[in-house]
Amino acid sequence: MPKAGFKSITVSDYVYNRFFGTYEKTRRDLELRGITSFSGYLTSMMEEIMTKYETFSRHAPFMEKIDVEQNRITVKDNKRKRVAEVFLKDDKLRCSLDESVDCAHIGFVYSLPEFYNIIASKGIKVSRPSFKQSKN
Repeated sequence: MPKAGFKSITVSDYVYNRFFGTYEKTRRDLELRGITSFSGYLTSMMEEIMTKYETFSRHAPFMEKIDVEQNRITVKDNKRKRVAEVFLKDDKLRCSLDESVDCAHIGFVYSLPEFYNIIASKGIKVSRPSFKQSKN
């Protein structure tokens, strides 16, 4: 039974071991940030993920991932009511809709964990473009 003000959750051994392994590897850096326990680490991770999720859902609702294939990520642009295919070519991301290497669709793809899984599986190092600043 957890103490007052706390809740208990159950996770699989796989999930526990994955998080605990990361905690052990980064323990010194975490202590510098004031995180001194595994429970504190999990709490900080959950808070960080929720903050990212809330920010992302508030500021980027006009784009959504539709599909992830081998070299291509399909993105629905709700603002323009169009679909963009962002694909890897010559170790660079390119957008079929904007015919560009530095558009908002590509920026969105950089925010997707699936993108990093694709390039890691292929051993590719992708250079990030410097996105143009809009003059508003």
